[in-house]
Amino acid sequence: MVNNPGVVESTHLRIAELVQNLHGRPDTDADTVIAELAEHAAVEIPGAQYAGITVTRNGKHIETPATTHFYPMLLDKIQQRHQEGPCLTAAWEEKTIHVADLETDDRFPLYRQDVLAETPIRTIMAFQLFIAGETMGALNVYAEEPDVFGDESRNIGLVFAAHSSVAWNSARRDEQFKNALASRDVIGQAKGMIMERYGVDAVQAFELLRKLSQDSNVALIKVATQLVADTQSAST
Repeated sequence: MVNNPGVVESTHLRIAELVQNLHGRPDTDADTVIAELAEHAAVEIPGAQYAGITVTRNGKHIETPATTHFYPMLLDKIQQRHQEGPCLTAAWEEKTIHVADLETDDRFPLYRQDVLAETPIRTIMAFQLFIAGETMGALNVYAEEPDVFGDESRNIGLVFAAHSSVAWNSARRDEQFKNALASRDVIGQAKGMIMERYGVDAVQAFELLRKLSQDSNVALIKVATQLVADTQSAST
């Protein structure tokens, strides 16, 4: 149990600096951010042996975008199988879920049965991640021994989950912005090629692209990309 406010503050600052440095690297994409956050969670949260990220967009389909071991992925598959489990509950009910001993905790009976049969995991702590949009998520830590997570684990886990949410959302926004710029550039190139070839203006060129997209039931960016690629191949 953490009684010293200085210890809590020091841990908070260390995690904040860790996450800031991770996201500040110029070559870091959203997948790298979340993968490294899971690795650090397994190290920073007292008692943790393994860590993983659970995400779900509709409360039914579950994904594991980052994990430090096979077990967190297997546990998410069990949650998917039975549509119940601590990580799923943490993601959707805005809670920190602590399973101190899976042998005696009966809140998730079907999940519990399969986890005990298929893995050595006996204790779990799950923290909700606040993810932008309709996606819900949880940062989860696991151990093979029961009763290893205490107040310190909870306090540090909450801090880590809060900073992780900010970092992941920021990385995803940056990625979306870069993709949007790249898409705009490709569409601009395709419009320019159409304008040059057919002697039309920018509005007419875009309308032609849009019609090609609708008629072929292919996304506009894919039509533009293919047109650019075909034109460049023809000119070489």
